[in-house]
Amino acid sequence: MAKLEHAFVGDFDRALEVLDAEITGGSASASYEDGSTLAVGDCRIAVRVYERYSLVGSNRVSLSLTLVGHGEQLYLTGITSGGSQAVFFKVNTFGEDAFLDKLRKAIGRL
Repeated sequence: MAKLEHAFVGDFDRALEVLDAEITGGSASASYEDGSTLAVGDCRIAVRVYERYSLVGSNRVSLSLTLVGHGEQLYLTGITSGGSQAVFFKVNTFGEDAFLDKLRKAIGRL
């Protein structure tokens, strides 16, 4: 499992658009699996789950995103999972790290 957290200023809806485009456009096998968006008062929260095939690890890897917005103050958490073929411990995390790199690239565009 790998995690990336980032606080920034921006537009909530535009941030979601950029994140989705970068993550799904960065790999032929990347797909949007499901998500939810809600508002609680003036706070907005979006949860998204993506999945892709990792050629190096010969397995599937998921990326879960949570974006919280209060006005233009945004906070993003991305957590990857999967990517190992071992039963009791992680052998490789190449696929997880590569998927998280897609998120880093998206953050660079925000």
